[in-house]
Amino acid sequence: MKRIQRTGAAVLCALLALFMILPMNVSAAGNSAGSGQTPAVLSETDHAKDSQTKSGQAEGGQNEEDSLARIVLSVGDGQETPLFKAEEKTKLQINITNKGNVDAQNVTISPIIKNVDEWPFDISRLNNDLSLGTIKAGEQAAAVWGSDKDPLTVRSDVSGKSYQLTFAITYDDGTQAYQTEKYVFVKTEAKPAEDNGGTTTPPADNSGSGSGTGTDAGSSDLSAGGIYNSDPISTGGSATDGSVPRVIVTGFDTNPTEVRAGSNFKLIIHLKNTSAKTAVSNMLFDLQAPSSGTGEAAEAPAFLPTSGSSTIYLDGIAAGGTQDISIDLNARADLIQKPYSITMTMQYEDSSASQFEAQSSLAIPVTQEARFEFSELQISPDTVSVGEEANITCNLYNLGRVKMYNVKARFEGDAIESQEQFIGNLDSGATGVIDGIVTAIAESYDESNCKLVLTYEDDAGNLSTVEQEFTMTVTAMEEPMDMEMMMEMPEETTGPSIPMILGIIAVVIVLVAVIVTVVLKKRKKKIQEEEEEELMDEVERFTEDEREQP
Repeated sequence: MKRIQRTGAAVLCALLALFMILPMNVSAAGNSAGSGQTPAVLSETDHAKDSQTKSGQAEGGQNEEDSLARIVLSVGDGQETPLFKAEEKTKLQINITNKGNVDAQNVTISPIIKNVDEWPFDISRLNNDLSLGTIKAGEQAAAVWGSDKDPLTVRSDVSGKSYQLTFAITYDDGTQAYQTEKYVFVKTEAKPAEDNGGTTTPPADNSGSGSGTGTDAGSSDLSAGGIYNSDPISTGGSATDGSVPRVIVTGFDTNPTEVRAGSNFKLIIHLKNTSAKTAVSNMLFDLQAPSSGTGEAAEAPAFLPTSGSSTIYLDGIAAGGTQDISIDLNARADLIQKPYSITMTMQYEDSSASQFEAQSSLAIPVTQEARFEFSELQISPDTVSVGEEANITCNLYNLGRVKMYNVKARFEGDAIESQEQFIGNLDSGATGVIDGIVTAIAESYDESNCKLVLTYEDDAGNLSTVEQEFTMTVTAMEEPMDMEMMMEMPEETTGPSIPMILGIIAVVIVLVAVIVTVVLKKRKKKIQEEEEEELMDEVERFTEDEREQP
């Protein structure tokens, strides 16, 4: 009996200790969860500021006041891109502005000329470096090549395209030297062609047609659309009246107007017999295109007839009359974008069967079509609510043979706020990265509700635009949770709640009490049964003793 009582007391003491310890642990866990001891969640703005701070420390640990000078090239404040004409005597001025906060010392600028064709001026000296000394913070200095006594000369073969001029700039901050590369664009104007009377006609653009003649210009100096006519040479007999009939090319057209590399086109040549007295007949024309290209293709002509030969026959042209001849040609697919000249040899006779030969040249501009592809657009997250931001990325592959200039990408749509990104210049075979962050402004589930707008320029400054549609799912703005409801909600803890613990303890106590009660009753009943058995034995022995007495 005493052993049972001691066991029950021990169980009750253990339960009491458990009851006192568990609430303390739960309280401590709750206080830890609600006291801000968990790691803080930074906002997107705080994260960006933190990244910038770490980046600044990683780059040398200098504050903004000690940062290095930044140099930005500009061609004059509010000044348009300069225009240089072929064979013009001029000068080139590049303004350098120090937009940093410390002085840039020992500033030197020099043009980077990797290919002579990329520099629009004649190279007259080996060293083009200029020393500008010190450019103070916020001030500007001018780098000038050429002067009144020693000017720069624009090349005679500039084709009217825009040139990108790249410069290397070196400077120091007093302790360490630095180097950077900057570039600017300049425009050029091709040399006009001259006719017989000494008058000049404006140079044709890259429209695929040309007109005009020139007796003193070589065929290698032709600009796009230009024409060269040589003087006729007598190859047999003599004119009866002593005059020499002259046949010239007055112009040409192409169909289509723009000749693209790798495509077929019709060349239509306009002829004129300048003689007012003598007609010409039995005319034979032979067209030969120059070899162009690289590697094995360098020996192949730039233009080849699509069928037949390159020879054209014409019955004749009356005195002072005009005629047209045409031929179907194919432009090689690997041609770079520039004008290509065709040499045309003419053989003809006058009325007295005297034979003459002359030569003309035509400059046909060839364009390379920009060819590019987008990779699959990646939108993260794929579904956003109004007011949230999404990151849109993709790659731009330049698969063509021409360089893409001033490439820009812009995201547009009724569901998003417009955002533009400047990619820059993209060489042939290069890859550009489009990475933008847009903000959702309206709910939308429609297909193709947004678009990527790509703009770029060719080397002539012509602007092109391409659109790529995509879908972005924007849901309605999430309603904010009621703060009073949040206050009434119980705080989450890492362990069981106090009412649950108290309930468990109560159940355990009841179970222990029941067990103890049952054990005590069984024990008491057993003791009673044993006492009754002893009493019955005593009664039986007493009865037997009485029976044995006489």
